[in-house]
Amino acid sequence: MALTIGIVGLPNVGKSTMFNALTKNNVLAANYPFATIEPNVGVVPLPDPRLDTLAEMFGSEKILPATVSFVDIAGIVRGASTGEGLGNKFLANIREADAICQVVRAFDDDDVTHVDGKIDPASDMETINTELILADLQTLEKAVPRLEKEVKGKKVDKAVLDAAVAAQRTLEAGDTLFAKADDLAKQGVDVGLLRELGLMTTKPFLYVFNVDEDQLTDTDLQARLQSLVAPAEAIFLNAKLESEVAELDDDEAAELLESVGITERGLDQLADKGFRTLGLQTYLTAGPKESRAWTIRQGWTAPQAAGVIHTDFQKGFIKAEIVSYDDLVAAGSMAEAKSAGKVRMEGKEYVMQDGDVVEFRSGLTSSGKK
Repeated sequence: MALTIGIVGLPNVGKSTMFNALTKNNVLAANYPFATIEPNVGVVPLPDPRLDTLAEMFGSEKILPATVSFVDIAGIVRGASTGEGLGNKFLANIREADAICQVVRAFDDDDVTHVDGKIDPASDMETINTELILADLQTLEKAVPRLEKEVKGKKVDKAVLDAAVAAQRTLEAGDTLFAKADDLAKQGVDVGLLRELGLMTTKPFLYVFNVDEDQLTDTDLQARLQSLVAPAEAIFLNAKLESEVAELDDDEAAELLESVGITERGLDQLADKGFRTLGLQTYLTAGPKESRAWTIRQGWTAPQAAGVIHTDFQKGFIKAEIVSYDDLVAAGSMAEAKSAGKVRMEGKEYVMQDGDVVEFRSGLTSSGKK
């Protein structure tokens, strides 16, 4: 299972610079609108120090972390939903992402032109959200009459039409469907039905504020910006600094971050918060060949998790041998963990926990610690 985050924002907010830092690619980052013509895609490993520990414990030849795919989508301008700028072409790219990461400019630099001539994060976010809302309304304007006919013909359940109408009201009020998901749920609306209609604003939103370097430790500013996007997650970073950090080894990177008063890359926070926003977690397998993190949804059972490795493991699932990562490390080895009674055999009803170290037992084939 791969997590795909679409990076959106106005032109010249630092999207491509951030993408370069994420992927260490040489994507064009230029000081003029629409420098990104085709969406760039980069696959980024999710930092997970647990894998290093397991690799040392099991003598693994390789380490394979979970990954996040980032799609750098061209800058959206006012009127994009009606074809302004590069228009709907790039709205289609957003529809294919699992989550939307909106990059918002908060930094001040006279050498980097702002398309509206002023630095105003709230206004910038309103522009982007408005274009996404208008695009969703266009989708519903076509979908609702069709659904009305299909409900009369008993081809679809009325709940789908009711959900679409409720979504239309929410969007017409100027709100994204993600921001009002709880309110819609209280009305009995199944947001999952809205996702099936291809509505972009149902997707989880993350906000990255590209701030000046001296604002990385300005907690008052960050609290004000966070309040603009609640309940969505906000990440604060300086894209230029992230680009510099990406070129350094771990020790040098830590030293540079410390020099500006922070301990963690903003991009690592982005990957981690993206995971949590989408309700994802990882389980681990380890052995001589590899130590690996596998991505699953929170609440998945052991057979569902086994299916991520291979569908045969889910079909033929018998048992899962499981030890928590913390218990395994505390014991020092799998043998010691077993002696201490920390290794369990779990069946089909077991709900996976983040950090479970697993070997699946299957009637069709075997899996796990390799």
